[in-house]
Amino acid sequence: MGRMTKTDPAAKTDPAAKDMPEKGAPMASEPVAIKKYANRRLYHTGSSEYVTLEDLARMVKAGEDFVVSDAKTGEDITRSVLAQIIFEQENKGQNLLPVTFMRQLIRLYGDSMQALVPQYLDFSLDSLINNQQKLREQFSQALGQTPFAILEEQTRKNMAVFANALRMLTPFAITGSTTPEPPAAEPARPDEISEMKREMDRMRERLERLSPSGSAKPSGGQPS
Repeated sequence: MGRMTKTDPAAKTDPAAKDMPEKGAPMASEPVAIKKYANRRLYHTGSSEYVTLEDLARMVKAGEDFVVSDAKTGEDITRSVLAQIIFEQENKGQNLLPVTFMRQLIRLYGDSMQALVPQYLDFSLDSLINNQQKLREQFSQALGQTPFAILEEQTRKNMAVFANALRMLTPFAITGSTTPEPPAAEPARPDEISEMKREMDRMRERLERLSPSGSAKPSGGQPS
């Protein structure tokens, strides 16, 4: 859906309305201000028009930063709006979040490791994006390996680098503190292992479709 160009009537009473740039004016270096009104409509204060979640998704992909606030309270609701965008994309069948991953993520809420999860996910995703060209080349050249084995190796490297960075920030972790180590994670249940295998199969199919040949399959066979 395209953007609606009708000016939001509520914006006329907004004290900040007089500071809005003319439509078509160059975007500022600061994040674009998006306001969400009680009717759930989103208003782009930079271009003076309504936008949709799909429009915001396109802005994210284009590298255009924005902050979403509640028009009445001024509360920053950017996180919840981004979560809505992800939810909509997942519902369209463009699944990036495996079921096993989401279950494990839910279990980490309130866990002693919760504080480390955001930094680790940020670090891992940044590493994936920064090395995507290298990974594509490795996938296309994988002879005796499965694509999953390559991802597994990259994940191990990421974890090692992240652990080293964490030790630098928390020296007690390597000098031996009196703080007890967090309990070991519970072993995965059989149903979780089966689900993980299914996710691995789906991931392998996607990676094979992304390979240059389009149909080439690695000769290493199925992972055990």
